[in-house]
Amino acid sequence: MTTSNDPYYIDFPARIRAIQAEMAKEDIDVYLGSRLRTLSWTLDAFCPWRSFVVIPAEGLPTAFTFVIDAARVADDSWLDEEHVFGFAPMGGQDQIELIADFIKDLLPGEKGRVGIESGMSNYLPEGNLTHYEYERYSEALPGCELVNAHTIVDALATIKDEGTVNRFREASRIVDIGHQAVRDALQNGGWKGMTETEIAGLAAYAMRKAGSEWEWSFTGGNEIASGYRTGLVGGACTPASRRELQAGEPLMIDIHAMFKLGLGDHSHNYLIAPVTDRQWWHANNFVDIVKLTLENYCAGTTPTDLAEKMIGFADERGFSDYMVPGFEHGIGMMGDEWRIGLNDGPFPYWTNPEHVYQAGELLICAMQYACPEENIGFRYENPIVLYEDRCEPLSLFPLSIDEIR
Repeated sequence: MTTSNDPYYIDFPARIRAIQAEMAKEDIDVYLGSRLRTLSWTLDAFCPWRSFVVIPAEGLPTAFTFVIDAARVADDSWLDEEHVFGFAPMGGQDQIELIADFIKDLLPGEKGRVGIESGMSNYLPEGNLTHYEYERYSEALPGCELVNAHTIVDALATIKDEGTVNRFREASRIVDIGHQAVRDALQNGGWKGMTETEIAGLAAYAMRKAGSEWEWSFTGGNEIASGYRTGLVGGACTPASRRELQAGEPLMIDIHAMFKLGLGDHSHNYLIAPVTDRQWWHANNFVDIVKLTLENYCAGTTPTDLAEKMIGFADERGFSDYMVPGFEHGIGMMGDEWRIGLNDGPFPYWTNPEHVYQAGELLICAMQYACPEENIGFRYENPIVLYEDRCEPLSLFPLSIDEIR
């Protein structure tokens, strides 16, 4: 566990106490966390296997993960070995029985209200309690009422502390190293004969050398698109293919790094010579709207406000048909991949378009431009921290679309 003098320090015991204070307000006796975002936010350890964290009304939480990974989670987490257990397919040791018995021991008379995490997501490994798990826990905890309580963690995790922001800054610095390695490799004809998968590997190697723990994206690690693949409508997820780069085509490099569960995510775009005037028209449109978007991100605005301004700008310039009408996705620590704010909008479990951004929020500015009929498109992603009157882009790699010769 880092000390308070460490720039990446996070006061995890304070986070647990904050959860417990909210539990008391909602009359919840035990919190059963199952989402990846909750595990990262409370344990400071990456939990790729099905895992849970049990938070009592007072005292330390206890983590439960697949037995093959329990020792590693205990070693990585701020918790001691007495608060990390492994479950296994053995009598009384499977996750339902083991955790249910643990919860009952925390409750007087084995009765009380148990907060769970339920819902839906377009993010595959969200970790909401499944229908089967809900039924099994209900049977195993007959004296308990299971209540959906995920908004406790979501609300507390919205504003980022200094240690978390610094972890994202370091992850973004690592991503910039990956981008520079790719740029160096592409220049002076280096792109000839190179494939998208090779580019992904070059970036990954450079970032790993710089300290990245994982190419964290669940959409194929580093996402690389060339030629027509850059213009796929809504093409926000393009795992690298074996396609070779070609002269006269666009190239999109979207790479990812992880540092202490903080995430780096940045996209940079190229045009491989010869470049036409029409391609530059598209490129300049995209760079200009990204710049304008970043100038308008700050506390007090909303996704709707941004959309109206940016679509208006695109209409004036004549390229609104090519803009995907979205400007961000949510981000916290590992696993907090999609929503921004709470589940309080017209579409359950999506970002509320009227969410009012607050100073201290951290999100990914994510924009796509797609013109499939001309086989061209661009992407911009960058973690940004919001302040009262501005935002801070964490990746410092230049915002431009570069020509490669």
